[in-house]
Amino acid sequence: MRELAELWLAQDPDPETRAELAALLDDEDALRDRFGARLEFGTAGLRGELGAGPNRMNRVTVMRAAAGLAARLPAGSGVVIGFDARHNSRRFAEDTAAVVTGAGLRAWLMPGPLPTPVLAFAVRHLGAAAGVMVTASHNPPRDNGYKVYWSDGAQIVPPVDREISAAIDAVGRVDELPLGEGWTVLGDEIVEAYLDALSVLPVADAAGLKVAYTPMHGVGRDVLLRAFERAGIPAPAVVAEQAEPDPDFPTVAFPNPEEPGAMDLVLALAARTGADLVVANDPDADRLALAVPTRDGGWRALTGDEVGGLLAEHVLRHTSGDDRLVVTTIVSSSLLGAIARGHGVRFAETLTGFKWIMKAEGRLVFGYEEALGYSVGAEDGVVVHDKDGVSAAVAAAALTAEARRDGRTLLDLLDDQARRYGLHATAQLSVRVDDLSLITGMMARLRAEPPKELAGRPVEAVDDLARGADGLPPTDGLRFRLDGARVVVRPSGTEPKLKCYLEVVRPAGDDVDAARARADADLTALRQAVAALLA
Repeated sequence: MRELAELWLAQDPDPETRAELAALLDDEDALRDRFGARLEFGTAGLRGELGAGPNRMNRVTVMRAAAGLAARLPAGSGVVIGFDARHNSRRFAEDTAAVVTGAGLRAWLMPGPLPTPVLAFAVRHLGAAAGVMVTASHNPPRDNGYKVYWSDGAQIVPPVDREISAAIDAVGRVDELPLGEGWTVLGDEIVEAYLDALSVLPVADAAGLKVAYTPMHGVGRDVLLRAFERAGIPAPAVVAEQAEPDPDFPTVAFPNPEEPGAMDLVLALAARTGADLVVANDPDADRLALAVPTRDGGWRALTGDEVGGLLAEHVLRHTSGDDRLVVTTIVSSSLLGAIARGHGVRFAETLTGFKWIMKAEGRLVFGYEEALGYSVGAEDGVVVHDKDGVSAAVAAAALTAEARRDGRTLLDLLDDQARRYGLHATAQLSVRVDDLSLITGMMARLRAEPPKELAGRPVEAVDDLARGADGLPPTDGLRFRLDGARVVVRPSGTEPKLKCYLEVVRPAGDDVDAARARADADLTALRQAVAALLA
């Protein structure tokens, strides 16, 4: 391990990580942690903790990734590179530009820290062969990441990820890589082009609409404010404590709108300002969270599935044609399929992840995943080929303004959907582990001895997703089809935990509140049964 560390030290261009590693040369445990494994390049690119060594995000890791990507691209092609405001993001982006141009390719560098969806848009807008976004999204402050997009503006999928990974393996010392200087630093025109593209989204008269917003210490604020202004939506009240980009995320334990407490400040602001809608982005602004005032004066955060259903109908009301396609993932609510049938449009399910949603063939006008990711569009299809928390915020504000004009709220619209399509209630259960082999053992046990019933509901069918199901590529997961319910179990792709996605479907009748209470009780019982199964 010490020999590996010394070889690393000899090529590391970063004085900070060199000093860090030099201080650890006699610490066997620390060296084993950094050099006993490495960050694996996969369909999400790279993501991990900052620090020295191949099992950390650092300049050597990034330069190797950039060289591998450049080796996989056609001669003379170009790469557009974006970055957020996390620690070292700009440095990693500039290193990527230097390696790409040194390999004889063209590189465009974003003018500053910008949302991930702007980078995804820029790939297609500039005709690039690939894109790189330096971000760790909503991970903890000490993390960073390296997300790769292909020429279609969507995240890479197999076999491209494996081909890039193999090319990375063939990279030698990074201090021997040829480095260029002739990359192009883009100006504000790239943001203007993105905002121009959002102008196709329908927005009714939004005068008087009050929105409270937080960018969660990330990079979404300025672009979202400009998008709202372009759309004629009144400027939102912004949480002052979270308005500026800050890589340390000082006001939240975890910079993810889904985490308990993360939206406390924006909810307090909404209460003070009498907001009609609460909007939150994650730090790289590719996700969107919403909350709305309740009838009793409180606030209710909407689930990703609820927002997905609302935005789907909003898009379908403003587009036309039987060939329209709406897409979600196998772990999201089955509600979108019912909505598609109700509107007479095409529907598809994909594997988990937006990279798969964007591979669905057809005139895709809307896609979403339950983890707060949405891609909205108009007649010509979705605007960005990835999840986009800025355009989704515009659509959500537009929908709220339309409902407000009619004397209604988003909660009223949710009740309408429950009456029309049945009440689709969803929840999650996660089992976090320290030893990844425990997850492998749990999945093996569930495959060998699947339950015959859960919470009193008979298991009517078991789909082993590793064998492929419904024409989808194989993935490690199990789907249990119950009487009036569904459970999907899969290992997380980014964290050491087993994730369980629960859904109960009930007819709503005239009393939606009573149906929702019964569905919540059903979900609680189902969650307890699944937890006991995995114990």
